[in-house]
Amino acid sequence: MQRHHHNTEFIKRTHPITIVCDNVINAPNVGGILRIADAFGIKQVIFCGERIQFGKRMKKTSRSTENHVAHTIHKDVLQTVFDLKQANNFIIALEITAKSKSLQDFRLSTEKPIVLIIGNENFGITEEVLQLADSVLHIDMYGHNSSMNVTQATSIALYEMTKQLK
Repeated sequence: MQRHHHNTEFIKRTHPITIVCDNVINAPNVGGILRIADAFGIKQVIFCGERIQFGKRMKKTSRSTENHVAHTIHKDVLQTVFDLKQANNFIIALEITAKSKSLQDFRLSTEKPIVLIIGNENFGITEEVLQLADSVLHIDMYGHNSSMNVTQATSIALYEMTKQLK
């Protein structure tokens, strides 16, 4: 019998990862991040900013995962990340910078819970937030473009991170 959505039973588990969204405001991206957080069993998502869109377009993309993924909205991303760092989380920023390291070559430590910070669709992660990160990681890219959609980048990062946590 061919497998499909209704007869595939995956093992449910939660990974000690919190996603912090630094002003990710586009409704399809908000929904996509909730959907991918559900798929990878992420502990929680914190959306930071003032114009986070939780309307019909978000719900269409999320496919009801907003009902299953723990999520909150905080106004101040800098304070949120500072508080998470003070609470003994390992802070990873997903951003291409002059000093970022390849996600592919990075080895996670399992000694602390992990926070993955992802950035705004147009401007990325703010410099002040990058300064709080314990590691800044990028996804190796081989084409002409130097960036990708935040939801796809989050998916790739979570795949690699959860693979290492098994």
